[in-house]
Amino acid sequence: MSDRKGEGSYDGAEKYQKEQHEFAQSGDVKEKAREAADALDGPEGAELEKARKATASGKTD
Repeated sequence: MSDRKGEGSYDGAEKYQKEQHEFAQSGDVKEKAREAADALDGPEGAELEKARKATASGKTD
């Protein structure tokens, strides 16, 4: 990996992309999707929805 820095991180982007491809190939995607759906339907669902709306509107804290 390179050590180029600037707008974003090339190293970070390459690492993220590699890990995303590995995850997609692993077959765990459907399981993780079920876990996410269960979390939304569970006791933390309201808090997760609030966080989703906040980040969708650009708020990060």
